[in-house]
Amino acid sequence: MRWLIGGLLGLFLLLQYRLWFAEGGLAEANRLQVQLEEAEAEKAELTARNEALTQEVIALQGGTEAVERNARENLGLIKEGEVYYQFVEEHEAP
Repeated sequence: MRWLIGGLLGLFLLLQYRLWFAEGGLAEANRLQVQLEEAEAEKAELTARNEALTQEVIALQGGTEAVERNARENLGLIKEGEVYYQFVEEHEAP
C-alpha cells in the first residue's frame, strides 16, 4: 500500500512539474502572453504612424500647399519677394 501511495505521489509531483515549469506549461504561457501584449502595442504604434504617413502622402499628391509647407518647414525655403526674419534669443550669462 505504501508503494502505491508513494508511486501516486511521485506521479502527481511529476505532473505538477510539467504543468508549472516544462515546455508548454503555465510559465511559458505567461511569457507568451507578455510577448503578445508587447507585439500588439508595437503594432498599434506602427499602425498610427502608417496612417499619419498615408495622410501626408495624400496631402502631398493633392496639391502644392502641402509641398510648399513641407519646403518651408523642413528646408527653410522662402518665396520670391518674401523677406525672411530670424529671431535669435539671447541667453543670459550667469
